Amino acid sequence: MEQEVILTPEELENKEIIRRYRHLLRAAKRVKTKEDKRLIRDAFNLSLESHKNMRRKSGEPYIFHPLAVAQIAAEEIGLGATSIACALMHDLVEDTEIDLEYLKKKFGKQVASIIDGLTKISEVFDEKKSIQAENFRKMLLTLSDDVRVILIKICDRLHNMRTLEFMNRNSQLKIASETLYLYAPLAHRLGIYAIKTELEDLSLKFTEPEKFKEISKKLSQTKEDRTKFIRSFIKPIKLELDNFGLKYEIKGRPKSIYSIYTKMKKQQVSFEQVYDLFAIRIIIDSVNENEKRDCWNAYSVVTSIYKPNTERMRDWISTPKSNGYESLHITLMGPFGKFVEVQIRTNRMDEIAELGYAAHWKYKENAKEVSNYDNWLNNIREMLENPESNALDFVEEFHTNFLSEEVFVFTPNGELKKLPINATALDFAFDIHSDIGAKCIGAKVNNKIVPLSHCLQNGDQVEILTSAKQKPNKDWLGYVVTGKAKQRIKYLLKEEKRSIAEVGKELIAKKFKSEKVEFSKENILIVTNFFKAPSEHDLYYMLAKEVIAKEKLKIRQIINESKINHREQIVQNIKQTVEPKKLESSKNDAIIIGEDNVQMDYTIAKCCSPLPGDEIIGFITIGEGIKIHRTNCKNAISLMSQYGYRVIKAHWASDTSSAFDVYETLLKITGIDDVGIVSRITDIISKDLKVNMKSISFESHDGTFEGRLTVFLTDTSHLQVLMDKIKSIDKYIQVKRHSVD
Repeated sequence: MEQEVILTPEELENKEIIRRYRHLLRAAKRVKTKEDKRLIRDAFNLSLESHKNMRRKSGEPYIFHPLAVAQIAAEEIGLGATSIACALMHDLVEDTEIDLEYLKKKFGKQVASIIDGLTKISEVFDEKKSIQAENFRKMLLTLSDDVRVILIKICDRLHNMRTLEFMNRNSQLKIASETLYLYAPLAHRLGIYAIKTELEDLSLKFTEPEKFKEISKKLSQTKEDRTKFIRSFIKPIKLELDNFGLKYEIKGRPKSIYSIYTKMKKQQVSFEQVYDLFAIRIIIDSVNENEKRDCWNAYSVVTSIYKPNTERMRDWISTPKSNGYESLHITLMGPFGKFVEVQIRTNRMDEIAELGYAAHWKYKENAKEVSNYDNWLNNIREMLENPESNALDFVEEFHTNFLSEEVFVFTPNGELKKLPINATALDFAFDIHSDIGAKCIGAKVNNKIVPLSHCLQNGDQVEILTSAKQKPNKDWLGYVVTGKAKQRIKYLLKEEKRSIAEVGKELIAKKFKSEKVEFSKENILIVTNFFKAPSEHDLYYMLAKEVIAKEKLKIRQIINESKINHREQIVQNIKQTVEPKKLESSKNDAIIIGEDNVQMDYTIAKCCSPLPGDEIIGFITIGEGIKIHRTNCKNAISLMSQYGYRVIKAHWASDTSSAFDVYETLLKITGIDDVGIVSRITDIISKDLKVNMKSISFESHDGTFEGRLTVFLTDTSHLQVLMDKIKSIDKYIQVKRHSVD
């Protein structure tokens, strides 16, 4: 009888590392040559050796992470050998002694360039800037060289999200918020829908854990009923498609947890009231030249069986999205009065929809899709090349311009233009040409004259009206949403300001000369500070525009007084150093702030009005101290993603407050209008529960009502009792905690 071999923990780990490496090689379907296999092997060996003494927060060997990132790149996106090798080595420069020069010598310039784009920034930035924003901007700068940087970064972020439970709560919130704000929309725009969906769901799991569990549980409980309904829904479709002679596959899938959550939130309905919990996908086996015809034939078959909702029809086959996405989306009235979304596409379209950018290279002979992507990437490059935009402005504009939905509009000649949603006539003008934008006085939309600020809708035909006398002004920045238009307007305004400032500079130089004071940098700075001008350039501009009266420009007096004040300030600073001023202790003691659990002054954010019992974070503002937000507040998610370094841990001193501590909470109440309904609601609030109200307003709309109330509550339990009591008045009444946008 053979004796059982007992392996040490180290031997077991080594065995698991080899198993995962072999699993990676099996997933790398595009890796076929000996050179490619050698590249991956060398990258794996270097990463294994360099990370050998490192562990992740989970306690696992660190090499598990680069292996997992490479696995996602190979299996879930379908990237090739170079990408897999870079994924294996993506943390080397940041976390080990290996530098870019070494990687360049060993693996070549291309690999080193990709890893440089994946490496976080180590320099020290201005404290007012967001390090996350700088990292994100640097990563996108490599777009001009290689889009694989972003694809690998998305793989890295996905694995970090899959293992986020091992991080502390504060880190979970920061990473999940950043993912939801930037990485999930980026995956969406790159067409990687499967990964985009998982990133959104995982973000929700950590930002709204209770909601995530609730929707997951209900999806699981309704799975059997859903399966039966899908089966009965597709049965007649299959019969007709077979008769038509189409080769096809039909899939039924539930909507993602995050998309269900956003529908519940946006429409203010319960899980049971979300009508499209799942979608049917019809995937047709078709050759390129017959794709459109076959999809429309399938559309004809489906709509002959079930009545379509024409307002929810989306044709992305005739006009694909910028990321190359093609599909027909229709909403049909199915059995039992239920709406069902059906997506119709071909195998090629489906592969592009799932794998996004990576799949396009398989179909690169089709120039249209590559052109869509190239246009999108070129627009990003143009934005990145602007030397004057800071990282935070860039991230905000990137989110608005490149991660948002689109509107499709036409020039007078019928040329199609794609702009971000909420784009205006002025955005369109700058999209045509910067000079046309600068001279724009208005537009004709569908032959009607509209102002510069007019928001464009899908299908609009737009003609720009110009005048040689027109000049941009500051108000224009409020009329545009595209980065291209904003940057050009800012540049033109600065050009005009610069020429005016030159006049002001000549004026002050003469004044210095007449008072026999040296026209030096130091003296100009003193005068600039005296008039509280933001910069030397602004001082000149203010003088030229007579914002500063010439008679107030007493150069010698200003400089002498400044030097006296400076000496007095030095003396005061010395006194404060010898006898430090004692700060009064904070009277605000309901919330504990920071890692050291100290009591600090803070204010409650009005946008989300947190209550004891809510999960909260502190945000260090500039000039307003620490503000306390709920972790699921829309503003907090944006702040955590862009200014994570200014987020501070916070929690309530106890889960409930005393009866003497009350907090403002905004409620939104909707229902069927009825005589005395407002009186019954206010009686419950004031008389039954003795809750004080700050403000109340009700409006009636065609038999329904909507009320907004600001009440003073002690904690979330108090809130729940109040909401349940109001709901008990009538089965149609809905009560929601409302946030201020």
